[in-house]
Amino acid sequence: MRAVVLGVGNTILADEGVGVRVIEALERDYVMPPEVAVIDAGTSGMEMLEDLSHLDFLLVVDAIAAGRAPGERVRLEGEEVPVFFRRNLSPHGIGLSDVLASLEFLGAAPKEMLILGVQPASLELSTELTPMIAARVPELVAQVVGELTQRGWVPTRKVGAGETAHAR
Repeated sequence: MRAVVLGVGNTILADEGVGVRVIEALERDYVMPPEVAVIDAGTSGMEMLEDLSHLDFLLVVDAIAAGRAPGERVRLEGEEVPVFFRRNLSPHGIGLSDVLASLEFLGAAPKEMLILGVQPASLELSTELTPMIAARVPELVAQVVGELTQRGWVPTRKVGAGETAHAR
């Protein structure tokens, strides 16, 4: 059994970097089971092919422009996942969409996919999350940990790990 938690996003477009910030918090605060890889994919594309091949579970964390209220959390699974990539709710969805289509073509697609995210409040040029979205990072981290635990991969909290994420 193999799982990947993939944080995607552009850290120079304010809240678009939330997926990367969640990955940073996970790496800082948790030790993952050996079968779980936590990857900061940024705006990566086809170079992710090998890392995402033949997974049991792929969990993507991203900013999701779904027309909801800023800061609202979004969860997409099952048939909603391909729709997410077709509708380009993420500015870098095309790269990841191409990777997933290639994996499908090769017979190496993840068995299960889940996308967790938040409606961004700002996509302005900034390396800092807005305070509203920064406040959602610990919630998303807890949600990722819960999803992994539910599937039998139990992350261990590091001693002295911080409880809050701060706007950068």
